[in-house]
Amino acid sequence: MRTIDWADGAVVIIDQTALPHDVRSLTLSDVDALAGAIRSLAVRGAPALGAAGALGVLLALRQARAEGWDDAGLAAALQRLREARPTAVNLAWGVDRVAARLPEGEAAVAAEALAVLEEDVAVNRAMGERGADLVEELCGAGGLRLHTHCNTGALAAVEIGTALGVVRALQARGRLGRVYADETRPLLQGTRLTAWELGRMGADYRVVVDGAGPSLIARGFVDAVVVGSDRVAANGDVANKIGTYPLALAAARAGLPFVVVAPESTLDPATPDGAAITIEDRSEDEVLAWAGRPLAPAGARAVNPAFDVTPADLVTAIVTERRVVRPAAGERL
Repeated sequence: MRTIDWADGAVVIIDQTALPHDVRSLTLSDVDALAGAIRSLAVRGAPALGAAGALGVLLALRQARAEGWDDAGLAAALQRLREARPTAVNLAWGVDRVAARLPEGEAAVAAEALAVLEEDVAVNRAMGERGADLVEELCGAGGLRLHTHCNTGALAAVEIGTALGVVRALQARGRLGRVYADETRPLLQGTRLTAWELGRMGADYRVVVDGAGPSLIARGFVDAVVVGSDRVAANGDVANKIGTYPLALAAARAGLPFVVVAPESTLDPATPDGAAITIEDRSEDEVLAWAGRPLAPAGARAVNPAFDVTPADLVTAIVTERRVVRPAAGERL
């Protein structure tokens, strides 16, 4: 089952806002509908957003021809798509990669967009195996107990996933002990999505509240922390879902590996360090209400950053489809 695909002239996605209780797809036939699905997190995860950006260019080109847009109208549509989520570099990467083929016509655009999808599957498979090799190297024998945050599985990619791709590879090798999955407030991607994927995988897992993660690490429940990323700066600073930084601090204190699994397309040499990464601020309602029902008293305010930045000196390794970089040991991208 693919998270995102192209079918009959439209982008088809699994609606992640409906999971885990309802597995349904959305068919998106115009670029603003796709941008809206990205903002609402119906499709999310760095590799999946790269695919969405790639397919969005094809969708926008077809819409431009059907509706008579000029070049400026097409460029404006692509910019709206690029800006739908500012922290995740893969979205803009996917748009820019396919947009470069626009002068060659629709066939070239379609070929490039579909190539992004197929490459993503191969990239995720390679990261999973390389990451599993590294975790085995760092943690030694026995059933490995991993802690993860947010959702980094097949739902965050076209197929397979990044950090959960490592989990999947270790499960196939018979080396997976237990996975501790943070609930990931405020939208519960861990509780809703990661738990759903781990259950389908047949993995032994436990969902934990975000605030409990560092304590579990300190108490010796975990052998390694394995997470994904939405942008990696040139110096190795890592932007990921809010709540990742405390896990890195806890892992460093406990002397445990903190491993980031992300494709090369998530590495952003144009961003020098974490301070230069734009952090997306989302609606206060995501914190103050759930399913349309208020949780807080009337008049309460909230701050809702979607991401935090983990400094490079806390990152044991960054695993991509091509290499392993060890920022905490002084290696640079």
